[in-house]
Amino acid sequence: MSIVTVQLGQCGNQIGFEVFDALFSDSHCPQGLCSKRENEAYQASCKERFFSEEENGVPIARAVLVDMEPKVINQTLSKAAHSGRWKYGQHSCFCQKQGSGNNWAYGYSVHGPRHEESIMNLIQKEVEKCDSLNGFFIIMSMAGGTGSGLGAFVTRNLQDQYSNSLKMNQIIWPYGTGEVIVQNYNSILTLSHLYQSSDALLIHENDAVHKICAKLMNIKQISFRDINQVLAHQLGSVFQPTYSGEGSFHYRRNPLGDLMENLVPHPEFKMLGVRNIPQMSENSLAYSTFTWAGLLKHLRQMLISNAKMEEGIDWQVRPPLSGLPTLGKMSLNKEFHFNTSIANLVILRGKDVHSAELGAFKDPALYTSWLEPVHAFSVWKTQRAFSKYEKSAALVSNSQFLVKPLDMIVGKAWNMFASKAYIHQYTKFGIEEEDFLDSFTLLEQVIASYCNLGF
Repeated sequence: MSIVTVQLGQCGNQIGFEVFDALFSDSHCPQGLCSKRENEAYQASCKERFFSEEENGVPIARAVLVDMEPKVINQTLSKAAHSGRWKYGQHSCFCQKQGSGNNWAYGYSVHGPRHEESIMNLIQKEVEKCDSLNGFFIIMSMAGGTGSGLGAFVTRNLQDQYSNSLKMNQIIWPYGTGEVIVQNYNSILTLSHLYQSSDALLIHENDAVHKICAKLMNIKQISFRDINQVLAHQLGSVFQPTYSGEGSFHYRRNPLGDLMENLVPHPEFKMLGVRNIPQMSENSLAYSTFTWAGLLKHLRQMLISNAKMEEGIDWQVRPPLSGLPTLGKMSLNKEFHFNTSIANLVILRGKDVHSAELGAFKDPALYTSWLEPVHAFSVWKTQRAFSKYEKSAALVSNSQFLVKPLDMIVGKAWNMFASKAYIHQYTKFGIEEEDFLDSFTLLEQVIASYCNLGF
């Protein structure tokens, strides 16, 4: 089954390019550490999901590119075409000459309705090329105007027009010290609208990815491209093919459906995060060896201590004794020490994958009391190695990991709203004060629900 990717705004288009490039590079990597037959099955499965064939043999990304300024889309199309390995479709993009000026209301209320027909027609044409549509993967930021405002509008339209297809939004969470003065307004409006129209929000925090680039990849002057390549690696480690079940050598056909089924048991909880191990520069990799026991021990501690990478993990954090409330769950004002999960999915790729022991992830203390570990924990595997790593693990988690950042963004937005700062920039495009209040109410409820997981 195929996934149609919708790339929105500067951020969405730049990340989208890196994602397709990472998927293509990995599926054509000769060092997959598996048999030729298995490698061919893996390649075919990846291609069916993300690429369609053109007559001259160059795969075409199953993607629609949308931006309100032409510069980034032109660069993205050109980079893909010049790679000579894959490209975007000739008629798969929509752009205009005027951006959204970092104003969510302009993207949602002006660009959205004005260009709705053109954008939805492009998406429909892409859907028609799929033998079987699995769903939509929508890549966008939430701090600017086009990605966030237009992204929320397009997602709502997809929900209306393709109500039976799954929608996952990959969202870039802005830097805490962002450059856009109204980024907190844009963020709460984006999140509250997506919560009503998307099936799952896969969230990456810019600050966390920046740290990975600095500390694990040893990059001295970090560019957006560096950050986007780390993001693309993480997304590839989730979306590349895995076996459909224990002992099976067939690749799963319904990746988005399986992700949702494993990770989103209730519509109140749909925020997902990704952690990967190992992540390192080529130079460090040459001197490193990994065992599944070591990788999974670190990954579990990253989960429960809410660490985004394996460096600087707090090893003091322990699961609570069953039946006792954990530290930090009583109120947001206290530091969250233990990160309670609703559901976790571990994806293992590489050598001796069937020998990996995952019992530590099935501890009931890791999860909320209303889900048994048998329903809350899943594992996907393939012997086919990913990227340059002989063994690698990804963890997709629905947990309390975003409570603090979300509470901070809501708090900052509320402080600005209380003094009516910049509200006029939104009301002139039809977003009223009641819309802000609805967003605050919805997100306060989301925060409260995630906070109460430990009880």
